[in-house]
Amino acid sequence: MENVNPEYVTKSAIEGLVQKIKLPAPDEFSQDWEYEVSDSSRITEFLYAYENIELNKDEKFALMIIIISSFNDAIVEGNTEENWASLIRYHLLQDLSIHKNTIYYWSMLDEDDLENCHAVTSFMREIAHVAKLDDQN
Repeated sequence: MENVNPEYVTKSAIEGLVQKIKLPAPDEFSQDWEYEVSDSSRITEFLYAYENIELNKDEKFALMIIIISSFNDAIVEGNTEENWASLIRYHLLQDLSIHKNTIYYWSMLDEDDLENCHAVTSFMREIAHVAKLDDQN
């Protein structure tokens, strides 16, 4: 049976995204490739790819992690665009069965002090609340 809620980025998802959206391929030392290739200057391009390129569930899962990591970097840099948050929120909720674990990870619901969290955590907690994921801990 196919995994309803992906938990990790697969090799085939990486290979698909490398080919489809021209991301750098992992090298022999790559670890957490999805964070290595995040790029705040490419968020609009990543969102376009998510919306317009045919992606399987594992590719969508991996690409959304890249998008959120990139968005987190953009927040830290103080360089976000107005529509990014609403598009990310829409896609996370639209494909909740794919992104439930990703929302939970970035929400850091077990951490009380936001100072110990990612820049994107409060945004992700709002999504977790709407998706009712914060009721599950």
